[in-house]
Amino acid sequence: MSSPSPSLPLKGRLAVVTGASRGIGRACALALAGAGAHVIAVSRTQGALEALDDEILALSGERATLAPLNLQNGDGLDQLGRAIYDRWGRLDILVHAGGQLGGLTPTAHQEVKTWERVVQVNLTASFRLIRSLEPLLRIADAGRAIFLTSGAVARPRAFWSVYAATKAGMEALVDCWAQEVDDTALRTVLLDPGAMRTKMRAEAYPGEDPSDLPDPAEIAPLVVDLARPDRTPEHRVSFRAWKAAQAPISA
Repeated sequence: MSSPSPSLPLKGRLAVVTGASRGIGRACALALAGAGAHVIAVSRTQGALEALDDEILALSGERATLAPLNLQNGDGLDQLGRAIYDRWGRLDILVHAGGQLGGLTPTAHQEVKTWERVVQVNLTASFRLIRSLEPLLRIADAGRAIFLTSGAVARPRAFWSVYAATKAGMEALVDCWAQEVDDTALRTVLLDPGAMRTKMRAEAYPGEDPSDLPDPAEIAPLVVDLARPDRTPEHRVSFRAWKAAQAPISA
């Protein structure tokens, strides 16, 4: 494997980003494109994807590939894998940032349709992405699959049951998968971004001052680093711990 360029460490790499139209997913898509990767941006909203594409073009000089797709559409995720294989024959990077909170509701009062939707988006879509994209990630010389998780798994709290349960299920799924691919060049990452200035965070904490929280762009250098082919990432990564490690040591 040749050493990547310091300025474009992901040059020539191919990356799928879900939830790419806003928040952490958007920041990841921009960062990966800025580092040289060709981004396949997945999101439900065509207009938001087109706005992202304009930003990627201005940043990198190249267009992204846009995939307007609801993560509840399992057949669509299968078709995504087939389309990538037909066009490129491989996939180097997956960043699964798409997700839903589902509202904060007492468990016994949770609507069945909301429960089923959040399970589909947060858990079943993770399985469908693995099922569709693992063969492509295995073909790559250094496949990287990064799944955004949450501190709600380790610290469950009242009213968060559907979100915490689906993220816990996703973690267990990825943990099992990591062991299955341990003897390959594919590496998996569970990335906990912590509290960030996102729409989901504002939904969960409407009275919180967002200016006190990190902007999603701050996680971008970490995601690029995790996706690099010349480095072997840890399976579990915390943005908070990584940021603390980057802080200068005072005299």
